[in-house]
Amino acid sequence: MRDVRVRFAPSPTGALHIGGVRTALYNYLLARQNNGTMILRIEDTDQTRFVPGAEDYILKSLEWVGIKIDEGVGVGGPHAPYRQSERKPLYMEHALRLIQEGNAYYAFDTEQELEAMRERLKAAGVDLPQYNSITRAQMRNSLTLSEAEVKALLQANTPYVIRLKVPRKEEVRLNDMIRGWVMVHSSQIDDKVLMKSDGMPTYHLANVVDDYLMKISHVIRGEEWLPSAPLHVLLYKYLGWEKEMPQFAHLPLLLKPTGDGKLSKRDADQMGFPIFPLDWVDPNTNEKASGFRESGYLPDALVNFLAFLGWNPGTTQELFSMDELIKEFTVERIGKAGAKFDIHKAKWFNQQYLRAKSDEALTEYLHASLAMEGITCPQEKALKIVSIMKERVTFPKDFWEQGKFLFLSPTAFDETVAAKKWNDEAVKVLTAYKEEVAKLAQFDAVIAKATLEQVTASLGVGTGKILQALRLSITGAGAGPDLMMIMEIIGKDEVVKRIGFALEQLKVKSSV
Repeated sequence: MRDVRVRFAPSPTGALHIGGVRTALYNYLLARQNNGTMILRIEDTDQTRFVPGAEDYILKSLEWVGIKIDEGVGVGGPHAPYRQSERKPLYMEHALRLIQEGNAYYAFDTEQELEAMRERLKAAGVDLPQYNSITRAQMRNSLTLSEAEVKALLQANTPYVIRLKVPRKEEVRLNDMIRGWVMVHSSQIDDKVLMKSDGMPTYHLANVVDDYLMKISHVIRGEEWLPSAPLHVLLYKYLGWEKEMPQFAHLPLLLKPTGDGKLSKRDADQMGFPIFPLDWVDPNTNEKASGFRESGYLPDALVNFLAFLGWNPGTTQELFSMDELIKEFTVERIGKAGAKFDIHKAKWFNQQYLRAKSDEALTEYLHASLAMEGITCPQEKALKIVSIMKERVTFPKDFWEQGKFLFLSPTAFDETVAAKKWNDEAVKVLTAYKEEVAKLAQFDAVIAKATLEQVTASLGVGTGKILQALRLSITGAGAGPDLMMIMEIIGKDEVVKRIGFALEQLKVKSSV
């Protein structure tokens, strides 16, 4: 059986899109499941789009989500170098071989000549003008020029590209692991450029040569590369590598949350969610884009969410650790249809992973937020706080954002709750309750509740009728975690102080 060797091959043209992280994840899961090798290759042949810092960003992103690279950039290996810009001689060698064997040719056409060709075809009613098996006969290339003319042009350093010579009448077949048999007639394939005039290969040649030399067994990549796959099949055939050709799997698109179209950075910005794994600052524009990490998503939760964007286990189970995903993942259970990027589902996963953590682990998030505010908190108190809040938070920062009232006395009160619940009856009960609490020698949630029930019973008022007013005086809001535990956490003196402040502030409002 062939060793499983997969590759993730991003271009360093900016921040790594979250769709790229999903592609890397699926490759990683297949490799780990089969005791295979995960390779990172940087496809930087388009030097005009190279962005400084992008390669380092890719490495850090993969590390953060837990995708470990076995071979490639940052690790090394037997097939180094792993940056395509450092492998230029290899590509030219194979391109020249294709020319020698009649499967590729030099094309010396200028941009003006190419534009003239396109205009002629448009005038003739051709919707999609192409440089192909028909039009190449009217162009300036080594198929129409004499051998002497070609030699003279090359010796004169005339700019040229090398194009693949696609046959006119041939059915090109590809058995995709997700989509089944894909068949394209060669008349629909143009003579793609393999080597550019700057001596750099295009994606088509470089990825085929590298995949062969690096012994890649499976190519899992985005759906956008499916139209190019028949061309790659021809390259494998012409280079004599058909038997070593990897299995292909073209992943479904990531769609907008609404499902109408491909997910873009603009969509994410407009809808207020990240689309990159980590924060990214574009070195050219200085524009900052938020990342999932800095937005408070846990890497395990993000991985679980991404795994389900196109794949399903065939069961009702939704929560999977990385080890469980490795065990259950199969390419065959990846769907063909595009997957909606439901950010609400991503938040749900984050909630589940936060809740699954121990209270001790959760206090680390709280302490980190408090440190930024210059607030210290005993561990015993921190444990109580995360215990009452863990079912309510979505992100680690929420322990502070939603729990500020546990450290800071309210200075304002929810006017809607006050208008409905702050009345003479509430004032009477809370005044008496404040006095009784002040007398207590001990104070905790149980005592706080018992004391409240004693006061309301003595005044003939139902406890439930004044609970929201009491919460309002303690937190400034009408809803939140367990009120008795809140009072235990802030302590007796703070409870007395806050009720007293509310009675002073709201007394005037209640009489208006």
